[in-house]
Amino acid sequence: MKSTLSRFLVVLAVLAAVNLLSSFLFFRLDLTEEGRYTLSDATENLLTNLDDDIHVDVYLTGDLPPGFKRLETSIRETLEEFEARSGQDFTYRFIDPAAIANEQERVAFQTKLIEKGLNPTNVLSGSGGERSEKLIFPYALVSYQGREKSVLLLRGNRAASSEEQLNQSVEGLEYQFASAVRQLTLKNRKVLGVTVTYTDVQPLRLSDLLATLQQTYEVKLIDLQASRDLTGLDGLLVPKPDRPFSEDDKYKIDQFVVGGGKALFFVDGLKIDSVGQDGTYAQPLPLNLDDLFFRWGVRVNRNIIKDLSSAFIPLNVGMSGDKPNIQLLPWRFFPLINNFGKSPVVRNLDAVYTRFVSTMDTVQAAGITKTPLLLTSQYTKLLNAPALVSYNEARQQPDPRTYNNGVQAIGYLLEGTFSSLYANRILPGDPRAGTFRAQGQPTRVVVCSDGDILINDINYQTNAPYPLGYDRFSRNTFANKDFVVNAVDYLLDDNGVVAARGRQIALRPLDKIRLKEERTNWQLINLLAPLAVVALVGVVWQTARRRRYGR
Repeated sequence: MKSTLSRFLVVLAVLAAVNLLSSFLFFRLDLTEEGRYTLSDATENLLTNLDDDIHVDVYLTGDLPPGFKRLETSIRETLEEFEARSGQDFTYRFIDPAAIANEQERVAFQTKLIEKGLNPTNVLSGSGGERSEKLIFPYALVSYQGREKSVLLLRGNRAASSEEQLNQSVEGLEYQFASAVRQLTLKNRKVLGVTVTYTDVQPLRLSDLLATLQQTYEVKLIDLQASRDLTGLDGLLVPKPDRPFSEDDKYKIDQFVVGGGKALFFVDGLKIDSVGQDGTYAQPLPLNLDDLFFRWGVRVNRNIIKDLSSAFIPLNVGMSGDKPNIQLLPWRFFPLINNFGKSPVVRNLDAVYTRFVSTMDTVQAAGITKTPLLLTSQYTKLLNAPALVSYNEARQQPDPRTYNNGVQAIGYLLEGTFSSLYANRILPGDPRAGTFRAQGQPTRVVVCSDGDILINDINYQTNAPYPLGYDRFSRNTFANKDFVVNAVDYLLDDNGVVAARGRQIALRPLDKIRLKEERTNWQLINLLAPLAVVALVGVVWQTARRRRYGR
């Protein structure tokens, strides 16, 4: 009796000690192969330094199809990790917009969500030969100090299967929530300069991108010619230049990058004036940046890509009675980029809309790592300048055998320590010699051979800008804005939240044929096996007690 009491007291003391220790120490073990429950260091650092409460309302819940139910479960698990890492500063709840019993209140609530930009999605599901349609809101709202940031939960490449797209959405959950928290809690904004000196692009054509970037960064329009240098900037964006840079301004960019500044260039290899019915010739576009890019390890070629994976343009193919017959036809000069390199910048990115793109090559550059970001399809055809560009080309049926130039890179990420183009060229008597740097700090640069990637279209009836990436002919919104914003974040975010985009979760689908054949057997095993284990434990326990106390 005394020994039993002693053992009980020992167990009680151990449990009390464990509980006391757990109040001071916190740890969670992630035993999954991909580390799906392990947050990145940047996200943990973000959550542990919150200075006020963060609340998240998730509207993707309720009676959902199995795939969306898995997404909902992953959202809940991600938010549980956020809550565990941040303590009492992070709370969340799930709200089903369709669960409100009163129809007027339900419609009013859903209308309020739509007014906030949370547009619903129709989901078709079927089981037992029946198909049903359900309206869902795949969004969450993150709230902080009276401000809100919406999070789109259903993301991924639309060319993938629905199962793969849902898995891509699961992979991006940490980044989407962490990015929203970062934007809302950001105190010191990085300064991003946008050059306006060498481009004729109207501000309205850049308005959607700049408005998005202003949510996270302090965006300044920079006149290079009027600026002594680029001191005070953290990043520099060069959008679609159309005339040569002066040597003085090129020197400013060179020293900015050598000194550790981040830069993004969206440049064209060829100049194309307005395209007529009979066509126009694309001519080389001299920007006086070739030697600078070459020093960094890339080259924008003087050619144009035709790609069988392309966007559509409206074209009059004849008369239908007394009216013109306008049809959407694929135009190979507008490649749709759905092939990407291995970088968090383009991980799970949807297709990117491009226009009049040139190829890019890499050359040797010591200390610089070159990662391709945007890649064409394998069915490409290259035209060297001067190249005829004609709308009539869309009428022709292309011969796939002539599209044999393979995959071409049109965007690169450059990382490393950059050396100056002007090394050994600045003489001691030069006024710039005192501040000149031949080699500097590690930095990052993005170069893309299409200046139109970041240009939004315009509704000419209302003179209002369309969202960046929106194609008014197909009415699809491509991932141009996501690509540019991801690239800027990757360059300027010192905390590295964008690294969470690199998370990969492997799909492990069940064998559907075997599942159908063995379904009954596995149901019986799942039902009876736990009962058998409990019964076996009971028998062993009773047998042990009889042997010990039966005497």
